[in-house]
Amino acid sequence: MSARALRSFLARRGGRRLPGPVVAGSVRAEARSLHVRLGGRAVLAGVDLTVRAGEVVALVGPNGAGKSTLLAALAGDLPAESGEVRVDGLPAGAWSAGELALRRAVLPQTAELSFPFTVGEVVRMGRAPWAGTAAEDEDGAAVRAAMAAADVAGFGPRPFAALSGGERARVALARVLAQRTALLLLDEPTAALDLRHQEVVLRICRERAAEGDAVVVVLHDLGLAGAYADRVAVLHEGRIAADGPPARVYTPELLSRVYLQPVDVIDHPRTGEPLVIPRREG
Repeated sequence: MSARALRSFLARRGGRRLPGPVVAGSVRAEARSLHVRLGGRAVLAGVDLTVRAGEVVALVGPNGAGKSTLLAALAGDLPAESGEVRVDGLPAGAWSAGELALRRAVLPQTAELSFPFTVGEVVRMGRAPWAGTAAEDEDGAAVRAAMAAADVAGFGPRPFAALSGGERARVALARVLAQRTALLLLDEPTAALDLRHQEVVLRICRERAAEGDAVVVVLHDLGLAGAYADRVAVLHEGRIAADGPPARVYTPELLSRVYLQPVDVIDHPRTGEPLVIPRREG
């Protein structure tokens, strides 16, 4: 038996079910009548959402609408009061933590570490779920490719704690990319980034979707969501107020009501993408 075959055998023997091939358009994650309570408060109330391979889904909405809660629930990291979350065809709770890590990668809002790791070590952490499998042979290539994509290729020996907020965000993204799962769940990945790197991150999302992955991204910038997402789900008071292509979802009536701010929606003069502009007096 070859070394690769032995590692694969041991991974299966240890009880981990490895992911199978991803079929284009297949459902990677879904929420069904999802209700979540936090601190005694209903945060999500009857949410239905389906995420398919090959698409970028943006979650938008005002603060407190439930975007991050929905993302955490889709990751299987947050229990539901009622309803169901399914990942890769099974209820999220049917997978072990290790099996979930082979199927979805999660980027939280903040990237903090308690120990003095280097950037290279942080990114390599994304490969931990694949230890003992045939994919372990890809670790080096996966780390290098992820660091190049996130524009941190030259950061390898630097201490993670010495980086700026934006640099840490990009390293955290590289860790997620190195994990090489078919489902990416990104919580405000552009919040700490400059203009150029915001575009870099959303282009990565589009590239991953073009390669067949499913991407769910929480965004506050409606312009970025409109430019890069296949679908936009607008959350409002714990429910999805609209879900569909940005050009259909972005209406002045809906967005003005959800954000409690009058807006105009116009087409970009060159690309035709919807632009949302606050309506100001004067």
